[in-house]
Amino acid sequence: MEIAILLYEGLTALDAIGPYEVLSRLPSAEVSFVAESPGTKRTDNHRLALVADHALEDHPHPAIVLVPGGRGQEENMRDGALHEWLRTAHETSTWTTSVCTGSLILAAAGLLEGKRATSHWLALEALGRLGAQPSSERVVVDGKIVTAAGVSSGIDMALALTAKIAGDDVARAIQLAIEYDPQPPFDAGSPRTAPAATVEALRRRTRFKDSAAAS
Repeated sequence: MEIAILLYEGLTALDAIGPYEVLSRLPSAEVSFVAESPGTKRTDNHRLALVADHALEDHPHPAIVLVPGGRGQEENMRDGALHEWLRTAHETSTWTTSVCTGSLILAAAGLLEGKRATSHWLALEALGRLGAQPSSERVVVDGKIVTAAGVSSGIDMALALTAKIAGDDVARAIQLAIEYDPQPPFDAGSPRTAPAATVEALRRRTRFKDSAAAS
């Protein structure tokens, strides 16, 4: 099973690596990190580098496509080689997936028109303006498109996808293998539960662009 995980400058590391840790354990999984230009890609804090060993054209028809989010998402909203690859790959993929603002890239490529989808809670308005039907659910499945909300939800998405592909027992075994048993010290992982002051402070300093989408 060929799995292509997109890398680009400014992605959020866990958006790609969280699902990788799950999906790479699928039976017969062959994971490739792909990019428009192969090579090192710095994450959004510029401190970590991930390596794309393959160009997009090396993997035109993966079974699973995964698009992470991150601040670099804004540079990938205009139509071009990446969007062409996404549309081509989506035609034959078994699953087309995203984490966080990766769904904005899918939407800008025209793949989420009229589809239920999710993203980081601060990006849901932008997602709606791009033609999707935004949902605040942590993982949303609409046909063969599976989208995850903010960063950490990529692990949940990958486990849910694993269950669909290989069954619940395999998904449970992988969850146990990575000891995914979240016990956060604060009930602040959602705007519904976090203190209002925390929510507003984050909202003031965070903005997701969508105005460059697919023009």
